[in-house]
Amino acid sequence: MLETVDLHARLDKSEYKETLDKLDLQLAQLQRDLRTAGIPVMVVFEGWDAAGKGSALSRLLQPLDPRGYKVHTISPPTDEERMFPPMWRFWKRLPARGALALFDRSWYRQVLDERIDDNLDEAACQDAYERIRVFERQFADDGGVIVKFFLHISKKEQRKRFKKLSEDPAFSWKVGKAERRQHKRYDEYAGAVEDMLRETSTPYAPWTLVSATDQRLTGVTVAEALVAAFEQALASAQSEPAREHQPSSRRTSPLDRVDLTLAVPIEEYKTRLPKLQAEVRRLQHLCYVQRKPVVIVYEGWDAAGKGGNIRRLVRDMDPRGYEVVAIGAPEGDEKTHHYLWRFWRALPKAGHLTLFDRSWYGRVMVERIEGFASVGEWTRAYREINEFEAQLVEFGTVVIKFWIHIGKDEQLRRFESRQQTPHKNWKITEEDWRNRERWDDYWHAVSGMIERTSTAQAPWTIVEGNDKYHARLRALQEVVDRLTGALGDKK
Repeated sequence: MLETVDLHARLDKSEYKETLDKLDLQLAQLQRDLRTAGIPVMVVFEGWDAAGKGSALSRLLQPLDPRGYKVHTISPPTDEERMFPPMWRFWKRLPARGALALFDRSWYRQVLDERIDDNLDEAACQDAYERIRVFERQFADDGGVIVKFFLHISKKEQRKRFKKLSEDPAFSWKVGKAERRQHKRYDEYAGAVEDMLRETSTPYAPWTLVSATDQRLTGVTVAEALVAAFEQALASAQSEPAREHQPSSRRTSPLDRVDLTLAVPIEEYKTRLPKLQAEVRRLQHLCYVQRKPVVIVYEGWDAAGKGGNIRRLVRDMDPRGYEVVAIGAPEGDEKTHHYLWRFWRALPKAGHLTLFDRSWYGRVMVERIEGFASVGEWTRAYREINEFEAQLVEFGTVVIKFWIHIGKDEQLRRFESRQQTPHKNWKITEEDWRNRERWDDYWHAVSGMIERTSTAQAPWTIVEGNDKYHARLRALQEVVDRLTGALGDKK
């Protein structure tokens, strides 16, 4: 692809000024229109060292309102960032709806600098390409716009610019070992760039190759591409959405096979509980030693006992190594971002545990049932959730997911008990009763969720919850078994 770029093209000064003046007015108006429409934008600048990425970015920002954008300069990951999945630091930087995020370098470091400098093999590169495609597609599916530029110059031009920068004390620091190494291995980098362009230029996030020999031409090329992308996004947002069809209800469910009569005598419960809690504490410390992150998800019917289950699990754990995240309806900035944004931000670093009381599965349950997510959004979420969890597992995270299941009659008994018990009646709300009226709708939603998101790498464990003693021991034992297997613990 790089051979298609005309590196000798030039733009005269008068044409440049006339063209860019018009484009600046368009960009300023389009930024306001994007904010009104609530469309988030990511603009990526990649290219050769000394190709002029900083200058192109600076020129682009001149007509824009600085209150509506943020610039991110991406360096190699820090020691802290390496303790999270590779895309974590970029999910944290997603723009809010109506805002622009501009990246000077980006997630493409994985398949450019890291590929060459760390000698990544083909399998590792393919994994990185897939992570990138998933990241960009999920952002675009949520209504976001991605515009990606690669600024291209010849090896001769790069050498010329390096020489000029090195001669000026104010800029000589820009030409260090890494830059000289890239120049020396220019042809290897060019091969990596070709692979990157081929693997990640998609309909939802295409690459724009920019001839960067002439700075004026670079400025106009960038501005024209952004105008075209922004206009297309606004036109798409105003078009009539496709008619959505609600999938038909399923006849069978994995919940049908749950034996809710299972129970544990109180004596057995009191004997086994402290032993399991002590083992969980020991395994927590092994997770820290081995730098193994753990994500534990609790979902279940209202009054199923999630809170009591979580309390027993963390009872003897070191509080410095875990966090419990209670998930409710999105608030504040959470409403202005992709629904997975807040969960990426809450992930544990390597060696720590995070327990989610409710989770990203709200998209395919309460948001589906209550109409907060369109049919297109919640049906797409099955794939997005599987991709999200696959990235966690690929990084080495142990993902444990519980659905605590109780019968409809048992739920009613617990609701009534809560209402009649002064120190528990705060737990029962009008929303709980309203959800109960839609039991059958939730039954179908839960069934679909389990069937479509229980994978080999992140399976669901359905916990028989009518007897709380059994449910607590069952969950604790599952955590012990899963962590023991993941840690290779022989004890």
